[in-house]
Amino acid sequence: MQNNDPHMPDPASEGAGDAGMNADFDALTARLAALESELSQARETVLRERAEIENQRRRLQRDLDQARRFANEKLLGDLLPVYDGLALGLANENTDAKTLREGLELSLKQLEKVTQANGLSVVDPLHQPFNPDHHQAISSVDSNEHAPNTVVAVVQKGFLLNDRLLRPALVAVVRDN
Repeated sequence: MQNNDPHMPDPASEGAGDAGMNADFDALTARLAALESELSQARETVLRERAEIENQRRRLQRDLDQARRFANEKLLGDLLPVYDGLALGLANENTDAKTLREGLELSLKQLEKVTQANGLSVVDPLHQPFNPDHHQAISSVDSNEHAPNTVVAVVQKGFLLNDRLLRPALVAVVRDN
């Protein structure tokens, strides 16, 4: 008798179905093993990349710390001749006032050369219009010779470092009448 029920397995094809299921099971098991191996490799790669990123971060931090510690090395190296000149002048006890003044002037010229080479410029606004961005008025005076808000005296020069105000010039300006 033949089974016509579509829901009932056919006993003749049941053995072939087990073999097919075993083949599918073996294929899935092999695929699972391959995926687990791939996952393991991906985890290993991620761990290595994390370690490399951490090493790069540490190297960068170390380089940054070194750069901060030695950022002034060139400037200070350039200042050493000025230091030596001043120390030599002070060590010479047989120097008269004129020679000492000449030595100080030479040291000042050396210092100005070094500071200019490192981006420092002087703000000396005598007889120029008052600029509140670069000048600090500490007094005001009456004057018929100069226009109002003109700088007539510089008490202390100002300085710019690479066009950024480092210290304003302290000045006296003509009052508005």
